[in-house]
Amino acid sequence: MTKKFDFVVVGSGIAGMSFALKVADKGKVAVLCKTELAEANTSLAQGGISSVTNTLLDNYKKHIEDTLIAGDGICDIKAVEKVVTNAPAQIRQLLEWGVDFDKTPDGKFDLHKEGGHSEFRILHHKDSTGAEIQNSLIKRIKSHPNIEVFEHFFAIEILTQHHFGEIVTRRTPNIECYGVYALNIKTHEIDAILGKVTMLATGGIGNVYHTSTNPLVATGDGIAMVHRARGVIRDMEFVQFHPTAFYHAGDRPSFLITEAMRGYGAVLRNSKDEEFMQKYDSRFSLAPRDIVARAIDTEMKLAGSDCVYLDVTNKPAEQTKEHFPTIYEKLLTYGIDITTQYIPVAPAAHYLCGGIAVDLNAQTSIYRLYAAGECSCTGLHGANRLASNSLIEAIVYADAAANDSLAKIDKLDFNTQIPNWNDDGTTLTEEMVLITQSLKEVQQIMSSYVGIVRSNLRLQRAFTRLEILFKETENLFNRSVVSREICELRNCISVAYLIIKQAIARKESRGLHYTIDFPKRD
Repeated sequence: MTKKFDFVVVGSGIAGMSFALKVADKGKVAVLCKTELAEANTSLAQGGISSVTNTLLDNYKKHIEDTLIAGDGICDIKAVEKVVTNAPAQIRQLLEWGVDFDKTPDGKFDLHKEGGHSEFRILHHKDSTGAEIQNSLIKRIKSHPNIEVFEHFFAIEILTQHHFGEIVTRRTPNIECYGVYALNIKTHEIDAILGKVTMLATGGIGNVYHTSTNPLVATGDGIAMVHRARGVIRDMEFVQFHPTAFYHAGDRPSFLITEAMRGYGAVLRNSKDEEFMQKYDSRFSLAPRDIVARAIDTEMKLAGSDCVYLDVTNKPAEQTKEHFPTIYEKLLTYGIDITTQYIPVAPAAHYLCGGIAVDLNAQTSIYRLYAAGECSCTGLHGANRLASNSLIEAIVYADAAANDSLAKIDKLDFNTQIPNWNDDGTTLTEEMVLITQSLKEVQQIMSSYVGIVRSNLRLQRAFTRLEILFKETENLFNRSVVSREICELRNCISVAYLIIKQAIARKESRGLHYTIDFPKRD
């Protein structure tokens, strides 16, 4: 079946939904999500969203400088300036859409400070900021007459000239996107959803790793689709591991302990009950995430332990419960009272700084295709993302994409040459174990060889192991009826390949990419 919309949006986090709301008055919008609207990385964001707000103490120059320092010298300065200077306007937009940020008794925003920030500039809603934003946007999306939501629809391919017979390579000029093929997970049918403009907001890649804070849907789908469509992908080697995920063996995803807790005054301790961050950075527990994650990794290896500990027992109990109600209640279910007991924590795959290359308008290398949020690479983060810069980047670039696409939409039309999906000769996969076991192998390879600390030997071993899985999976995909499971495996392998390939190509340690073959010198 073929469906037509002016705008096709793949993904339901802050990037996808804000874009949909910004263009919906000008045309029909389809919002696709492979589970339900509420399941996105945005909803799990605890800490908050950064913006210069208290202009008596803070300014754009400070926020720009903090971002550049965290990015370890390779941020795109134009992207940084764009996000920082446009942030206040997008915060006002969120407030208009009903997002409730915490305020002090005198009515001012209750701003937090997080690692790498020189000032208090993090707006938040308790310790569940992402959920507050997600829920507010969902209400708006569901009430807009021009937006149609397709839950349990999994985008499996970007539609380009390739699908009506042209040979498309990475050197092909003027590749265009005409929408997506999407699998209706409930009916198992594949629809061609045509769009004059397509926006990818498919989120992160956390489930390429065994331990991640991301929801299970984060399998790099958008990045893999663009890679297969011969689009430009960059900076994939920069995978951010959040330093403080709650350590409880077997939990997937790992429960995040927000960086705001360290900004609030919590300190890190090793298995000997010693504070240790002073050995690694003058900013102690509020150093940028790459430094803190490597420090924790080092302490764990020195002690042979599975975790370190976050100590917030030095703060008033009632104040802690008021600031972090979600974390307090969650850890009580594990028998841990954070006001009197240490929190076991360990790094977990959290955020990808690279992704689909986009310009300042969020336009990808493929015409009529935009990308925003974690699946995109704007250049803002460089080699390491500054805490709480992700949500603001997503909505700033969604706004840019909306403005750019609205200026072009009247000159664009549908491409009706796209054929129906061809599944001739395919059969149902009888042994699901082939898929589930291969995914476990991918996750184990990435966690063992492409983690916080890397080496040429580890990366090459990962590449060799992955090559076998790629060939097996492509063979299985070509003869199987399409399912969510095999598409996610295929996408995870593509993403893992890109991370390894681009990590091998970077002959230095920088930011999140740390290799013992090229140790960083201060």
